[in-house]
Amino acid sequence: MKTKFLLAITLAASAALFSGCGMFDWVTGGVTNLVGLNDTATVIAKSAQIRTSYAVVAADLLEVKRGERLDVLDQTEFEKTIWYRVRAHDEAKTEGWIEAQNVVTNEVLDKSKKLAEEFKDLPPQAAGQLRAASNLRLQPEMSTEQVLFKLANNSTFAIMDWKFVPKQEVPDVDDANVKRPGSKNEEIEAAREANEPEKLDEKYDVWYLVKLDPSVSPAPAGWLFGRQVELQIPTDISFFQANNRKFVSWQRLDTESADKVVSTDKLTTPGNYVVLSRTNQVKAIDGVEPDFDGILVLAYDKYDQSYYTVWRSTGDVWGILPLQVEGAGDSKTFTLKLRGPSGQMDDKRFVVFRDKSRIKMTPPEDIVQYYQKGK
Repeated sequence: MKTKFLLAITLAASAALFSGCGMFDWVTGGVTNLVGLNDTATVIAKSAQIRTSYAVVAADLLEVKRGERLDVLDQTEFEKTIWYRVRAHDEAKTEGWIEAQNVVTNEVLDKSKKLAEEFKDLPPQAAGQLRAASNLRLQPEMSTEQVLFKLANNSTFAIMDWKFVPKQEVPDVDDANVKRPGSKNEEIEAAREANEPEKLDEKYDVWYLVKLDPSVSPAPAGWLFGRQVELQIPTDISFFQANNRKFVSWQRLDTESADKVVSTDKLTTPGNYVVLSRTNQVKAIDGVEPDFDGILVLAYDKYDQSYYTVWRSTGDVWGILPLQVEGAGDSKTFTLKLRGPSGQMDDKRFVVFRDKSRIKMTPPEDIVQYYQKGK
């Protein structure tokens, strides 16, 4: 017992004596390993520094880059910032401190991977880019418990799904620092009194389930607050949007490459598209809003160097995702889930083909009868 007491005194004295150098780090690291605080983390920042301590005046020890793995030895909070004590996998096995926002732990990474399993067999539905740094979350809600990590401003991603969540007061968090409605909105109340239709963006916030490329993040999936997201609609088709109808999903019909069906780059080459759109009116049935209420098929004439409309739904449809395209060359089909006259949701198959120099489409007959001629 006396020996253990003397050892503890010696360690404490050594920590006090060498707190300005590596000895203190060695002591704390050893104690951490003894109590079993051990995990792994992956760097999510483009680059970050492992430092001698979490103090402002600390020196940089080693630069690490996105995707590198680190051993997590300890964790602390300093001036409201979380720091991890880590060990790098370099030749020197460098140990030091790194800000938590620069890494994602193995536990968090596993949660993100599990979320990605939900859409592993589905194509992207749209593409987006962050307007500002924003928290990636496990669920479409503002609670701090759901935060996975923070994505950098201008990060790009594929949108796999979205959800309309009723507007409510939310915590004062960094990715909700926009004007939020209170319990009573004068404009909404006035519209109700005038019997005007409810507006989608006044009643709901949209959340996007996104797929992240490894070049952006080692964590593959999560939810983003919609008001921080800008859809990356290809520039050459964006002007087909009407003021009361916005594009929400699009896929190429002239490529077999899955990674080019929905591009995260606005400046894509002209081509053929199927586009889903949405008006701003509330259209909930049994508490569920449609993901889209309009369908548009566009084709590009290479000789005239202009687009033409192959087919457009003239009446409002009521559909939910996903949009799936199949086929090869100019012979393609796309499938949508649409509500029928009896209220049932059915998969409807649209056939796209080339007739001489023009692209044409054959819609399902019952869709033409129900939606095109009016319900």
